[in-house]
Amino acid sequence: MILLSLRRIVVVMATLCSSLQIHAQQALPVPQIGVSSQEASAGTNQLRPSYTLGPNDQIMIRATEVEEISEKPFRIEEDGFVNLPLVGRLQASGLTVRDFEKLLVDALKKFVIEPRVLINVVQYRSAPVFFVGSFQKPGIYPLQGRRTLVEMLTAIGGLSPQASRRLKVTRRSESGKLQLPNVYEDPEGKYTSVEISMGSLRENVNPAEDIVLEPFDVITVERAELIYVTGEVGRKGGIELGERESMSILQVLTMSGGANNGADLRKTRILRPVLDTSRRAEIQVDVTRILDGKDSDLPLLANDVLYVPRDRKSGVWTKVALYAIPLIPTFILLSIR
Repeated sequence: MILLSLRRIVVVMATLCSSLQIHAQQALPVPQIGVSSQEASAGTNQLRPSYTLGPNDQIMIRATEVEEISEKPFRIEEDGFVNLPLVGRLQASGLTVRDFEKLLVDALKKFVIEPRVLINVVQYRSAPVFFVGSFQKPGIYPLQGRRTLVEMLTAIGGLSPQASRRLKVTRRSESGKLQLPNVYEDPEGKYTSVEISMGSLRENVNPAEDIVLEPFDVITVERAELIYVTGEVGRKGGIELGERESMSILQVLTMSGGANNGADLRKTRILRPVLDTSRRAEIQVDVTRILDGKDSDLPLLANDVLYVPRDRKSGVWTKVALYAIPLIPTFILLSIR
């Protein structure tokens, strides 16, 4: 009996140690072999599971308690299968990294009670490009042949409705410098980047911004920047800046349906975010003076809130009228008598 109890304790301790080892390994960052640090910081780690595997891709498998396949590179064969020790041949081509991880977990359940698998692509069949942010289908895509920015944007479905109208292209120095105006060069010489207007890509027949993409280019787009309008206006909510850096107060008021009858335009306020804090600075504006041409129209920036308050005097007289109107017939009758 004592011997059995000791065996059970040993089994429990071994299980706990294995579990702790699994969690520790999962907490470690997965190295992206062949991908620069700029690309990793741009979010390629998050896009890794969505990459679709194909022939000649080389993968590295990390499988806890399965030494036969763990920390070893395997190449996907021309027929789309990968030949793994212990589990045999598995179909990998056409599956995303996440889907193949699930397939391998199911195959390993015959040998391990709770298999944990992490797969990383260490060599691509063709050089990839990374689309990060508010795209219809963000992810890692193979760059097969000569592909321009517009061609790749079309292939992945373009931008999402909430996307900004400016793209950012980042290129590592090994692929050469981006040949466009206003290119930003990394002080350490590791990469160059440039912002590209979607308007320019759409409006021009052969825009210079429709660059030929290079391996490991990272194309990023943020969510659209907004100006918010609230208070006594026709339509409350956010107004997209689009490709503009700012919009004037009168432009924003016009796009929000104008001010209501009870609005006090003399006490309009701009609530502007204070950098690196959660606070907002308050800027008081007399819009009536802008309308009369006495003051200059002010620019509103991204994330500004334009607040148009209600005229308190107007509110008081409205309440007086509401109480007074039902009493009018009584006053008339009393005056007749």
